[in-house]
Amino acid sequence: MIPRHLKPTLNKAARQYPVVSLTGPRQSGKTTLVREAFPRHQYVSLETPEQRTFALEDPRGFLEQFTGKVILDEVQRAPDIFSYIQGIADDRHEAGQFILTGSQNFLLLHHISQSLAGRCATRHLLPFSRAELARQPMADLATLGKAAPKTNGMTPARNLFETLFTGGYPRIFDKHLDPQDWLRNYYQAYIERDVRDILNIGDLETFGRFLRLCAGRCSQLLKLSSLAADAGVSHTTARRWLSVLEASFLVYLLRPHHKNFNKRLVKSPKLYFLDSGLLCYLLRIRSPEDLRIHASRGAVFESWVVSEIVKNYVHRGLEPDVYFWRDSSDHEIDLVIERSDGSVPVEAKSGETFGSDFLDGIRYWKELTGRKDQPAALVYGGQTSYMREDVAVMSWKAWG
Repeated sequence: MIPRHLKPTLNKAARQYPVVSLTGPRQSGKTTLVREAFPRHQYVSLETPEQRTFALEDPRGFLEQFTGKVILDEVQRAPDIFSYIQGIADDRHEAGQFILTGSQNFLLLHHISQSLAGRCATRHLLPFSRAELARQPMADLATLGKAAPKTNGMTPARNLFETLFTGGYPRIFDKHLDPQDWLRNYYQAYIERDVRDILNIGDLETFGRFLRLCAGRCSQLLKLSSLAADAGVSHTTARRWLSVLEASFLVYLLRPHHKNFNKRLVKSPKLYFLDSGLLCYLLRIRSPEDLRIHASRGAVFESWVVSEIVKNYVHRGLEPDVYFWRDSSDHEIDLVIERSDGSVPVEAKSGETFGSDFLDGIRYWKELTGRKDQPAALVYGGQTSYMREDVAVMSWKAWG
Protein backbone atom coordinates (compact mmCIF):
# COMPACT_ATOMS: atom_id res chain seq x y z
CA MET A 1 0.00 0.00 0.00
CA ILE A 2 1.30 3.46 -0.92
CA PRO A 3 1.31 5.66 2.24
CA ARG A 4 -0.99 8.68 2.08
CA HIS A 5 0.21 12.08 3.25
CA LEU A 6 -3.19 12.81 4.80
CA LYS A 7 -2.99 9.99 7.36
CA PRO A 8 -1.23 11.92 10.20
CA THR A 9 -3.65 14.83 9.79
CA LEU A 10 -6.61 12.42 9.84
CA ASN A 11 -5.36 10.70 12.99
CA LYS A 12 -4.81 14.05 14.70
CA ALA A 13 -8.37 15.14 13.92
CA ALA A 14 -9.71 11.87 15.39
CA ARG A 15 -7.91 12.63 18.64
CA GLN A 16 -9.62 16.02 18.89
CA TYR A 17 -13.17 15.63 17.54
CA PRO A 18 -15.92 13.07 18.19
CA VAL A 19 -16.72 12.92 14.47
CA VAL A 20 -14.30 13.07 11.52
CA SER A 21 -15.55 13.18 7.93
CA LEU A 22 -13.42 12.32 4.94
CA THR A 23 -14.60 13.41 1.51
CA GLY A 24 -13.09 13.30 -1.95
CA PRO A 25 -13.78 12.08 -5.46
CA ARG A 26 -14.89 8.52 -6.02
CA GLN A 27 -12.01 6.03 -6.09
CA SER A 28 -9.51 8.40 -4.44
CA GLY A 29 -8.72 5.82 -1.75
CA LYS A 30 -10.91 7.02 1.13
CA THR A 31 -12.06 3.57 2.29
CA THR A 32 -8.56 2.12 2.13
CA LEU A 33 -7.15 5.04 4.10
CA VAL A 34 -9.69 5.06 6.94
CA ARG A 35 -9.51 1.29 7.38
CA GLU A 36 -5.73 1.48 7.55
CA ALA A 37 -5.72 4.57 9.82
CA PHE A 38 -8.37 3.20 12.22
CA PRO A 39 -7.92 -0.58 12.30
CA ARG A 40 -9.79 -1.01 15.61
CA HIS A 41 -12.95 0.72 14.41
CA GLN A 42 -15.88 -1.36 13.21
CA TYR A 43 -16.59 -0.82 9.52
CA VAL A 44 -19.93 -0.59 7.68
CA SER A 45 -20.57 0.53 4.12
CA LEU A 46 -23.91 2.16 3.34
CA GLU A 47 -23.42 1.15 -0.28
CA THR A 48 -24.50 -2.33 0.92
CA PRO A 49 -28.27 -2.51 0.28
CA GLU A 50 -29.24 -4.21 3.57
CA GLN A 51 -27.17 -1.82 5.68
CA ARG A 52 -28.52 1.20 3.79
CA THR A 53 -32.10 0.01 4.21
CA PHE A 54 -31.53 -0.54 7.94
CA ALA A 55 -30.04 2.98 8.32
CA LEU A 56 -32.86 4.58 6.33
CA GLU A 57 -35.74 2.80 8.07
CA ASP A 58 -34.38 2.73 11.64
CA PRO A 59 -31.41 5.09 12.05
CA ARG A 60 -31.45 4.85 15.85
CA GLY A 61 -31.48 1.05 15.83
CA PHE A 62 -28.80 1.02 13.13
CA LEU A 63 -26.41 3.07 15.29
CA GLU A 64 -27.20 1.20 18.50
CA GLN A 65 -25.79 -2.02 17.02
CA PHE A 66 -22.27 -0.60 17.38
CA THR A 67 -20.77 -0.93 20.84
CA GLY A 68 -17.53 0.89 20.02
CA LYS A 69 -16.09 3.30 17.49
CA VAL A 70 -17.20 2.88 13.89
CA ILE A 71 -16.40 3.84 10.30
CA LEU A 72 -19.51 4.64 8.24
CA ASP A 73 -18.64 4.56 4.55
CA GLU A 74 -20.67 6.58 2.00
CA VAL A 75 -22.75 7.93 4.88
CA GLN A 76 -24.59 10.48 2.74
CA ARG A 77 -26.68 7.56 1.44
CA ALA A 78 -28.67 7.70 4.71
CA PRO A 79 -29.10 11.44 5.43
CA ASP A 80 -31.36 11.06 8.50
CA ILE A 81 -28.56 9.38 10.41
CA PHE A 82 -26.65 12.62 11.05
CA SER A 83 -29.05 13.90 13.72
CA TYR A 84 -28.74 10.62 15.65
CA ILE A 85 -24.94 10.73 15.37
CA GLN A 86 -25.10 14.19 16.96
CA GLY A 87 -26.98 12.85 19.99
CA ILE A 88 -24.60 9.94 20.52
CA ALA A 89 -21.53 12.17 20.16
CA ASP A 90 -22.93 14.61 22.73
CA ASP A 91 -23.73 11.80 25.20
CA ARG A 92 -20.41 9.97 25.02
CA HIS A 93 -17.97 12.92 24.76
CA GLU A 94 -15.35 10.65 23.20
CA ALA A 95 -12.93 11.62 20.43
CA GLY A 96 -12.93 9.63 17.20
CA GLN A 97 -16.29 7.93 17.80
CA PHE A 98 -17.44 8.19 14.20
CA ILE A 99 -15.34 8.26 11.04
CA LEU A 100 -17.58 9.23 8.12
CA THR A 101 -16.65 9.00 4.45
CA GLY A 102 -18.51 10.23 1.39
CA SER A 103 -17.91 10.94 -2.28
CA GLN A 104 -20.66 13.53 -2.65
CA ASN A 105 -19.02 16.43 -0.85
CA PHE A 106 -21.93 18.87 -1.29
CA LEU A 107 -24.47 16.47 0.26
CA LEU A 108 -22.18 15.38 3.07
CA LEU A 109 -21.16 18.92 4.04
CA HIS A 110 -24.78 20.08 3.92
CA HIS A 111 -25.79 17.47 6.49
CA ILE A 112 -22.70 18.14 8.63
CA SER A 113 -23.39 21.88 8.73
CA GLN A 114 -26.96 21.20 9.79
CA SER A 115 -26.40 18.52 12.45
CA LEU A 116 -22.72 18.25 13.38
CA ALA A 117 -21.43 21.82 13.40
CA GLY A 118 -18.65 22.17 15.97
CA ARG A 119 -18.48 18.40 16.53
CA CYS A 120 -16.96 17.32 13.23
CA ALA A 121 -13.58 17.83 11.55
CA THR A 122 -13.71 17.57 7.76
CA ARG A 123 -10.73 16.48 5.67
CA HIS A 124 -10.42 15.81 1.95
CA LEU A 125 -8.53 13.09 0.08
CA LEU A 126 -7.53 13.66 -3.54
CA PRO A 127 -5.91 11.14 -5.90
CA PHE A 128 -2.22 10.30 -5.45
CA SER A 129 0.24 13.16 -5.67
CA ARG A 130 3.60 12.78 -7.43
CA ALA A 131 5.36 12.74 -4.06
CA GLU A 132 3.10 9.98 -2.73
CA LEU A 133 3.73 7.81 -5.78
CA ALA A 134 7.47 8.41 -5.36
CA ARG A 135 7.15 7.68 -1.62
CA GLN A 136 8.65 11.05 -0.81
CA PRO A 137 7.56 13.68 1.74
CA MET A 138 5.54 16.67 0.59
CA ALA A 139 7.46 19.71 -0.60
CA ASP A 140 8.02 22.32 2.11
CA LEU A 141 6.05 25.35 0.95
CA ALA A 142 7.78 27.53 3.54
CA THR A 143 11.06 27.24 1.63
CA LEU A 144 9.65 27.16 -1.90
CA GLY A 145 11.55 29.47 -4.24
CA LYS A 146 14.44 30.08 -1.83
CA ALA A 147 16.68 27.29 -3.08
CA ALA A 148 16.72 24.66 -5.81
CA PRO A 149 15.63 21.22 -4.57
CA LYS A 150 17.94 18.26 -4.96
CA THR A 151 16.96 16.10 -7.93
CA ASN A 152 20.11 14.01 -8.27
CA GLY A 153 19.23 10.36 -7.91
CA MET A 154 15.49 10.96 -8.28
CA THR A 155 14.30 8.38 -10.83
CA PRO A 156 10.51 8.32 -11.14
CA ALA A 157 8.88 5.08 -12.24
CA ARG A 158 7.28 7.04 -15.09
CA ASN A 159 8.58 9.87 -17.22
CA LEU A 160 6.80 13.22 -17.36
CA PHE A 161 4.31 12.36 -20.09
CA GLU A 162 3.53 8.94 -18.64
CA THR A 163 2.91 10.66 -15.29
CA LEU A 164 0.55 13.23 -16.79
CA PHE A 165 -1.24 10.66 -18.94
CA THR A 166 -1.76 8.15 -16.11
CA GLY A 167 -2.99 10.58 -13.44
CA GLY A 168 -3.25 9.60 -9.79
CA TYR A 169 -6.31 7.44 -9.14
CA PRO A 170 -5.16 4.64 -6.80
CA ARG A 171 -6.85 1.67 -8.47
CA ILE A 172 -4.85 2.22 -11.67
CA PHE A 173 -1.68 1.64 -9.64
CA ASP A 174 -2.98 -1.01 -7.25
CA LYS A 175 -4.22 -3.25 -10.05
CA HIS A 176 -1.72 -2.16 -12.75
CA LEU A 177 -4.59 -1.21 -15.06
CA ASP A 178 -4.54 0.53 -18.40
CA PRO A 179 -5.32 4.20 -17.58
CA GLN A 180 -7.56 4.79 -20.57
CA ASP A 181 -9.68 1.70 -19.92
CA TRP A 182 -10.11 2.49 -16.24
CA LEU A 183 -10.81 6.19 -16.80
CA ARG A 184 -13.39 5.37 -19.47
CA ASN A 185 -15.29 3.23 -16.97
CA TYR A 186 -14.83 5.85 -14.24
CA TYR A 187 -16.21 8.57 -16.49
CA GLN A 188 -19.22 6.51 -17.47
CA ALA A 189 -19.97 5.57 -13.87
CA TYR A 190 -19.71 9.19 -12.76
CA ILE A 191 -22.02 10.41 -15.52
CA GLU A 192 -24.56 7.61 -15.20
CA ARG A 193 -24.69 7.43 -11.42
CA ASP A 194 -23.62 10.55 -9.57
CA VAL A 195 -24.73 13.18 -12.04
CA ARG A 196 -28.13 11.61 -12.63
CA ASP A 197 -28.69 11.27 -8.87
CA ILE A 198 -27.59 14.79 -8.00
CA LEU A 199 -28.68 16.95 -10.92
CA ASN A 200 -31.56 14.89 -12.29
CA ILE A 201 -30.27 15.43 -15.82
CA GLY A 202 -32.35 13.87 -18.52
CA ASP A 203 -29.90 14.49 -21.37
CA LEU A 204 -26.63 12.97 -20.19
CA GLU A 205 -25.10 13.47 -23.64
CA THR A 206 -25.33 17.24 -23.18
CA PHE A 207 -23.63 17.05 -19.80
CA GLY A 208 -20.89 14.88 -21.31
CA ARG A 209 -20.35 17.51 -24.00
CA PHE A 210 -20.22 20.19 -21.30
CA LEU A 211 -17.55 18.24 -19.39
CA ARG A 212 -15.39 17.80 -22.49
CA LEU A 213 -15.75 21.50 -23.29
CA CYS A 214 -14.47 22.22 -19.78
CA ALA A 215 -11.46 20.04 -20.55
CA GLY A 216 -10.83 22.01 -23.72
CA ARG A 217 -10.82 25.22 -21.68
CA CYS A 218 -8.48 23.89 -19.00
CA SER A 219 -5.82 26.40 -17.87
CA GLN A 220 -7.83 29.23 -19.42
CA LEU A 221 -9.94 32.02 -17.97
CA LEU A 222 -13.45 30.76 -17.32
CA LYS A 223 -15.91 32.49 -19.64
CA LEU A 224 -19.14 30.94 -18.45
CA SER A 225 -21.42 32.52 -21.06
CA SER A 226 -19.27 31.19 -23.90
CA LEU A 227 -19.06 27.76 -22.28
CA ALA A 228 -22.84 27.63 -21.83
CA ALA A 229 -23.48 28.70 -25.42
CA ASP A 230 -21.11 26.08 -26.85
CA ALA A 231 -22.70 23.38 -24.68
CA GLY A 232 -26.22 24.45 -25.67
CA VAL A 233 -27.40 25.18 -22.12
CA SER A 234 -28.36 28.29 -20.18
CA HIS A 235 -25.87 30.35 -18.18
CA THR A 236 -27.64 29.27 -14.97
CA THR A 237 -27.40 25.58 -15.90
CA ALA A 238 -23.72 25.90 -16.77
CA ARG A 239 -22.99 27.55 -13.42
CA ARG A 240 -24.88 24.80 -11.56
CA TRP A 241 -23.11 22.01 -13.44
CA LEU A 242 -19.72 23.61 -12.86
CA SER A 243 -20.47 23.85 -9.14
CA VAL A 244 -21.18 20.11 -9.09
CA LEU A 245 -17.88 19.37 -10.86
CA GLU A 246 -16.04 21.54 -8.36
CA ALA A 247 -17.79 19.97 -5.35
CA SER A 248 -17.04 16.52 -6.79
CA PHE A 249 -13.30 17.35 -6.76
CA LEU A 250 -13.04 16.96 -10.52
CA VAL A 251 -12.25 20.58 -11.35
CA TYR A 252 -10.62 23.41 -9.42
CA LEU A 253 -11.32 27.10 -9.96
CA LEU A 254 -8.20 29.17 -9.29
CA ARG A 255 -9.19 32.67 -8.23
CA PRO A 256 -7.31 35.82 -9.34
CA HIS A 257 -4.83 37.43 -6.98
CA HIS A 258 -6.08 40.59 -5.31
CA LYS A 259 -2.94 42.75 -5.59
CA ASN A 260 -3.00 44.92 -8.69
CA PHE A 261 0.29 46.89 -8.44
CA ASN A 262 -1.59 49.81 -10.03
CA LYS A 263 -2.71 47.54 -12.88
CA ARG A 264 -6.29 46.60 -13.71
CA LEU A 265 -6.79 42.89 -13.10
CA VAL A 266 -9.04 40.26 -14.60
CA LYS A 267 -11.78 39.04 -12.26
CA SER A 268 -12.64 35.63 -13.74
CA PRO A 269 -11.17 32.42 -12.27
CA LYS A 270 -9.11 29.93 -14.26
CA LEU A 271 -10.35 26.38 -14.77
CA TYR A 272 -8.18 23.37 -13.91
CA PHE A 273 -8.68 19.62 -13.50
CA LEU A 274 -7.49 17.89 -10.33
CA ASP A 275 -6.42 14.74 -12.18
CA SER A 276 -4.31 14.99 -15.31
CA GLY A 277 -5.21 11.45 -16.41
CA LEU A 278 -8.92 12.24 -16.49
CA LEU A 279 -8.13 15.48 -18.31
CA CYS A 280 -6.17 13.55 -20.96
CA TYR A 281 -9.06 11.11 -21.35
CA LEU A 282 -11.57 13.94 -21.85
CA LEU A 283 -9.23 15.57 -24.41
CA ARG A 284 -9.06 12.21 -26.26
CA ILE A 285 -5.30 11.98 -25.83
CA ARG A 286 -4.62 8.28 -26.39
CA SER A 287 -1.03 7.78 -25.22
CA PRO A 288 1.90 9.55 -23.54
CA GLU A 289 3.47 9.92 -26.97
CA ASP A 290 0.33 11.70 -28.24
CA LEU A 291 0.50 14.05 -25.27
CA ARG A 292 4.11 14.99 -26.03
CA ILE A 293 3.07 16.53 -29.36
CA HIS A 294 -0.51 17.51 -28.50
CA ALA A 295 -1.65 21.14 -28.73
CA SER A 296 -2.90 20.94 -25.13
CA ARG A 297 0.41 19.69 -23.72
CA GLY A 298 1.17 23.02 -22.01
CA ALA A 299 -2.35 23.29 -20.58
CA VAL A 300 -2.22 19.72 -19.20
CA PHE A 301 1.16 20.39 -17.59
CA GLU A 302 0.01 23.67 -16.06
CA SER A 303 -3.12 21.98 -14.71
CA TRP A 304 -0.96 19.24 -13.18
CA VAL A 305 1.32 21.81 -11.52
CA VAL A 306 -1.69 23.55 -9.97
CA SER A 307 -3.29 20.28 -8.86
CA GLU A 308 -0.08 19.10 -7.16
CA ILE A 309 0.15 22.23 -5.03
CA VAL A 310 -3.56 21.97 -4.17
CA LYS A 311 -2.93 18.39 -2.99
CA ASN A 312 -0.01 19.64 -0.89
CA TYR A 313 -2.39 21.94 1.01
CA VAL A 314 -5.42 19.63 1.15
CA HIS A 315 -3.45 16.60 2.36
CA ARG A 316 -2.14 18.69 5.26
CA GLY A 317 -5.71 19.62 6.18
CA LEU A 318 -5.37 23.21 4.93
CA GLU A 319 -7.32 25.43 2.57
CA PRO A 320 -5.18 26.21 -0.50
CA ASP A 321 -3.92 29.79 -0.33
CA VAL A 322 -3.14 29.99 -4.03
CA TYR A 323 -4.14 32.32 -6.87
CA PHE A 324 -3.11 33.43 -10.33
CA TRP A 325 -2.26 36.95 -11.44
CA ARG A 326 -3.01 38.61 -14.77
CA ASP A 327 -3.35 42.27 -15.67
CA SER A 328 -5.25 43.92 -18.51
CA SER A 329 -2.13 43.78 -20.71
CA ASP A 330 -2.06 39.97 -20.42
CA HIS A 331 1.03 39.85 -18.21
CA GLU A 332 0.48 36.74 -16.13
CA ILE A 333 1.81 34.56 -13.32
CA ASP A 334 0.42 31.02 -13.42
CA LEU A 335 0.37 30.52 -9.66
CA VAL A 336 0.81 32.88 -6.70
CA ILE A 337 1.28 31.19 -3.33
CA GLU A 338 0.56 33.32 -0.27
CA ARG A 339 2.89 32.83 2.69
CA SER A 340 3.50 34.71 5.91
CA ASP A 341 6.66 36.18 4.40
CA GLY A 342 4.92 37.37 1.22
CA SER A 343 3.70 36.14 -2.16
CA VAL A 344 5.67 33.56 -4.15
CA PRO A 345 5.18 33.63 -7.94
CA VAL A 346 5.35 30.27 -9.72
CA GLU A 347 5.44 29.68 -13.47
CA ALA A 348 4.79 26.35 -15.24
CA LYS A 349 6.47 25.44 -18.55
CA SER A 350 6.20 21.99 -20.09
CA GLY A 351 9.40 22.38 -22.13
CA GLU A 352 12.09 19.85 -21.29
CA THR A 353 14.88 22.31 -22.02
CA PHE A 354 15.10 25.55 -20.08
CA GLY A 355 14.74 28.76 -22.08
CA SER A 356 15.53 32.24 -20.80
CA ASP A 357 12.08 33.43 -21.88
CA PHE A 358 10.56 31.00 -19.32
CA LEU A 359 11.34 33.66 -16.69
CA ASP A 360 9.75 36.63 -18.50
CA GLY A 361 6.62 36.60 -16.33
CA ILE A 362 8.57 36.37 -13.09
CA ARG A 363 10.93 39.16 -14.20
CA TYR A 364 7.93 41.39 -14.88
CA TRP A 365 6.39 40.51 -11.48
CA LYS A 366 9.60 41.31 -9.64
CA GLU A 367 9.89 44.61 -11.48
CA LEU A 368 6.38 45.58 -10.42
CA THR A 369 6.86 44.56 -6.80
CA GLY A 370 10.31 46.12 -6.55
CA ARG A 371 11.61 42.99 -4.83
CA LYS A 372 14.34 41.50 -6.99
CA ASP A 373 15.32 39.07 -4.22
CA GLN A 374 11.76 37.81 -3.73
CA PRO A 375 11.48 33.97 -3.66
CA ALA A 376 10.12 32.64 -6.96
CA ALA A 377 9.92 29.31 -8.73
CA LEU A 378 9.67 27.90 -12.23
CA VAL A 379 8.44 24.33 -12.68
CA TYR A 380 9.46 22.86 -16.04
CA GLY A 381 9.58 19.52 -17.84
CA GLY A 382 13.33 19.05 -17.48
CA GLN A 383 15.36 16.73 -15.28
CA THR A 384 17.58 19.03 -13.20
CA SER A 385 16.96 21.82 -10.70
CA TYR A 386 19.11 24.90 -10.10
CA MET A 387 18.97 28.63 -9.31
CA ARG A 388 18.79 31.15 -12.14
CA GLU A 389 18.37 34.92 -11.59
CA ASP A 390 17.29 34.29 -7.98
CA VAL A 391 14.56 31.93 -9.23
CA ALA A 392 14.39 28.26 -8.23
CA VAL A 393 14.19 26.41 -11.54
CA MET A 394 12.55 23.14 -10.48
CA SER A 395 12.33 19.86 -12.33
CA TRP A 396 8.82 18.40 -12.40
CA LYS A 397 10.33 15.46 -10.46
CA ALA A 398 10.65 17.69 -7.37
CA TRP A 399 7.28 19.43 -7.54
CA GLY A 400 4.44 18.99 -5.04
